[in-house]
Formats: sequence, C-alpha cells, structure tokens
Amino acid sequence: MLLSGNLDITQLIARLVVVLVAMTVHEFAHNYVGWRMGDPTPAQTGRLTLNPLVHINWIGMLMFVLVGFGILGSAPISPNRMPRENRRWRWLAAVAAGPFSNLLLAILFAFIIRLIGIRTLLSLPDIIVIILELMIQFNVLLFVFNLIPLFPIDGWQIVYALLPPDLAAWWQRHQQTSYYLFIGLILLSFFPIAGFNILGIIITQPTTAITNWLIGFAIG
Repeated sequence: MLLSGNLDITQLIARLVVVLVAMTVHEFAHNYVGWRMGDPTPAQTGRLTLNPLVHINWIGMLMFVLVGFGILGSAPISPNRMPRENRRWRWLAAVAAGPFSNLLLAILFAFIIRLIGIRTLLSLPDIIVIILELMIQFNVLLFVFNLIPLFPIDGWQIVYALLPPDLAAWWQRHQQTSYYLFIGLILLSFFPIAGFNILGIIITQPTTAITNWLIGFAIG
C-alpha cells in the first residue's frame, strides 16, 4: 500500500494504529472466510484471530515504513484446499472478504463519528480525532487498492474467480505479465514520467470520492 507525507509523532502513532487495525481485519477476513469455505489451513496455523502479530508480514511492513509501500500481511488460503463443489465461488468469497472488510470498517467508523457528533469530536484529543479520520481514509484506500486487477493483489484473484474456465486459464497464463505490470506501476509512482503517475490516478479518484462521501455522512 502507498502512503506518503511528513509526519509528526502524533500522526505517526495514529497511522501505525490505523495500519495495524486495517491490516489485521483484512487478513482475518481472508482467513476466516477461507476457513468457512473449506480451507483448514487458517485454523491449523492459528490465523483465526485478531492478533496483528499473527497476520503481519514483517518484511512488507518494514518496506511500508521505509518507502511507503509494502505487503502488510498475508493469509495462507488456497482454492486447492477447498471442496471441489462450488470451488470458484468459495475462492471468490475468501478473496473478496479482505478488501470488503476494509470498506465495512470505513463505514463503521463513519457511523461512529456521526454518533459522537462533530462538537464532541472536536473536543477529543488530537490523536483520537486523527485515528477516527484515518480509519475512514486508509480503509477506503485499502479497499480501492486491493481491487486493482493485477497480480498479486486481491483484485487479480477476484477477476480470476469470476471468469469462465477458458478465460480464467488465459488470465492465469498471463499472471507473470500482470505482476511485471504491477511492479512497473509501483516504480512509476516513485519515479513518474513527466509527472504522470498512473497508479496514483487509478487509486486517487475512487478513494477520494468514497472517502468524501463517508466523511460527509459522518459530519453531516
């Protein structure tokens, strides 16, 4: 996930809390739904928990801290371990659970802010206000980012599960090409050509639209 900007210590702590919560919910959702869809591995590896230490990808988190991008967590789920009956739809449910859990989390915090009320919100400590706002913004960002149909993002797997068998086979054959395209877009986000950041454009507009709507609902 991409994240940038100058931070003071309050913002840094707030972002760390938000990232850990968002990552944990995302990976737990993958694991829990994958387990319910028939993959025994999440239960066998102790992934059916909201403990962030179980889900965190330490290398990815270090990259996130250092360069603003990283694979924050992981979920050991596979369609090959699910029952053959309705396997494609079982896999779709498990993969889609991650990003949609982030959207639900963003909606939940919009409701929390609305229940608190803007006057009470402004009287709270700065770090609480920042966390509440970032819970909406970052979870929407994770939702949008993870729907990009490029490997290894969830969006690639969602498209793979939705395609009919012949097109799914073609999609899988081009998995490596999709991965190279993803890496290329990541590099261009750090070193844009003539200021043209394709990945930023893809992510920014839907993220901004959804975030603004939720914040408008929260404080409206």
